[in-house]
Amino acid sequence: MSFGPPPVGFGATPPPAWTPPSEIERALFEAKLREDWAAYFGTLAQSRLFFEIRKDKADATPSATYAVFGYDPRVAGGRIWAVYTEGMLPAPEPHRVFDWNYLEWFAKAWEPTDPPMVVINPGSPCEAFLPSAPPHSAAWARYGEQAPAQEQSPRLRTLRIGGPLHGRVAHGLACGALLSVNNDFFWNGMASHGSGYPRERKQLREWWGIANRAEWLSALNGLLAAESHSTVWDFALGLRRTIARDFGGHVDVGYWKQAVATVIRANSEASVVVTEDGVTKTEPRPAPEVEARIEGVQRLIGRITRYEARMRADGVLGENQYVSSVDAWDLGRASNMARWGLGARFGTLKEAESAVIQAGRAAALAYRSWQDFSAGFVLGRSLHFDEEEFGSWYQDMVEVHRLLMSDPGSPWLNIPFR
Repeated sequence: MSFGPPPVGFGATPPPAWTPPSEIERALFEAKLREDWAAYFGTLAQSRLFFEIRKDKADATPSATYAVFGYDPRVAGGRIWAVYTEGMLPAPEPHRVFDWNYLEWFAKAWEPTDPPMVVINPGSPCEAFLPSAPPHSAAWARYGEQAPAQEQSPRLRTLRIGGPLHGRVAHGLACGALLSVNNDFFWNGMASHGSGYPRERKQLREWWGIANRAEWLSALNGLLAAESHSTVWDFALGLRRTIARDFGGHVDVGYWKQAVATVIRANSEASVVVTEDGVTKTEPRPAPEVEARIEGVQRLIGRITRYEARMRADGVLGENQYVSSVDAWDLGRASNMARWGLGARFGTLKEAESAVIQAGRAAALAYRSWQDFSAGFVLGRSLHFDEEEFGSWYQDMVEVHRLLMSDPGSPWLNIPFR
C-alpha cells in the first residue's frame, strides 16, 4: 500500500540518530524506515492521537469538538490537520489545549471544509501525510476499525525524551505510578496533557467536584497534607504503631481492639483543660455514642487485618508485616492530582512539579521503601472503595504493584525511595 511521494506518504527520510520519545514513536519510526504501512497504521490504530482544539469553545460546550487546523507549505494550499502521538505533544501552555481520539475517528469526522491532509507528528522523523478526504481516507481508516481491542492488562510506559527519569521530580512521579500505570499513562509524563483537556476537566468535576483553580488547589493541598482520608483510619493505625513501638513488634488483634476501647472511653470522659486563654471544660460523651464509636473502630480493625492478610498472600506485604499508615493513598493521588490540574489548565507546569516533589518528600518521611508505600496506598484505596469485595479496586492495584516491583524499567527499581 502506498500514497506516493511526499507530501503524500511518509515524507523525507528521517535521520538515523533520532531518539524516539517513547515506544509509540519508535514503532512508527522503524515502520517508516522499512516503508511498512501495515505496521505504521497498526501502531497508530492502538494509540491515542491528539489534536489541538479551541479552549474557549471547549469551555463553553465541552461535549463538542472544535479542532484548530495548522499550516504546512509542503501541502497544496497549506492547510493541514496536525495530529500527535503522546510522546510528541508540545509542553502544556495556558491557552493551547488538546483532545484525542482513535485513528478511524479522523476519517469519520472529516468535513469538506476541513484540510485535505492529516499530518501525523508534523516535522518529526516519524511524520506521515494522510489524505483526509474520501476515498483515500477509507484506506487508512480501516486499520483503526479493524484494530484489536485495547489491552486490559497494565503496562509500564516511560518517556525516554521529555520526562524525568531520575531526581526529585521523577521520585515524586514514581509515587503516583500505581495510578498512572493503571490508567495507561506514562509514569513520568510530567508535562502532562493526560486524557486531553475536555476529559481532564470532566473527570475532575465528576470525581472530585473540582471546577476551577481554587478548588483544584484546595484538593491538592489536602492530599499533600495527607488529610483527605478518614481520621478514623489514622486513629486505628496510629494506635497500633504506638503499641508495636512500646512492646517491640507484633500486635495481637484482640489487644489492639481492647486498646481502642480503653482510649476512646478515656477520651470521652469529662475533662478540664487549662490554657493561656483560660479554662475549658468538656462534658462527657453519652455512653451509647461512645460504645457505638468503639464498635465502629473495632469493625474497621477487622477490615484492616483481613486486607493485610490478603495483601500478604498476594505479595504486596511481606510475611509478618503490616501497614503503618495510609498516607500513601493521599500522596500517590497528590502526585497525580498535580498532573490532572496541569492537564485541565488549573495550574502551571512549575506548580505541578513543585507539588510532585512535595509528595515525594512526604512519602520518604512516612515510609521506608517502595513496597511499604505501595501497601499503604493499596490499603487506603481498598478501604475507600472496595467494601471487602476484593474486586477491581483491589485487584488492579495488586497487578500494578507486581509490575512496578518486577519490571526492569520500573522507577521503583531504578530510583531510591529515600
